[in-house]
Amino acid sequence: MKTSEQQWKEKLSDEEFRVCRQKGTERPFTGELLNNKDTGEYTCTCCGNVLFTSEDKFDSGCGWPSFSAQSQHQNVEYHRDTSHGMIRTEIVCKHCDAHLGHVFPDGPKPTGQRYCVNSVSMKFRAKEDN
Repeated sequence: MKTSEQQWKEKLSDEEFRVCRQKGTERPFTGELLNNKDTGEYTCTCCGNVLFTSEDKFDSGCGWPSFSAQSQHQNVEYHRDTSHGMIRTEIVCKHCDAHLGHVFPDGPKPTGQRYCVNSVSMKFRAKEDN
């Protein structure tokens, strides 16, 4: 069952809706997950699917949380983005089409990728100690 725009508005905060459903961007260096160094998983704000892990998070200095790879769950999908006079690769949640951010080919080895993600597009789930 597809979630309607009205249902998303009711489920999400205004900022989550603006970024995730309307392809907005949060201001750089303002996201609550930017400096998170805890061990765990980053999930989609809208549907809860695992997108990234802390193992692949790195400080790129760009102002948004950055990851060198998506999680093994492969829940990130790619779309060509020609907005704002640029050609970029938009990343979205494979399951609910939530806008996450963009991926760039200037990340660390071995992938060379920098997934630049809005904090508001994700929730963090800490790894439980066993």
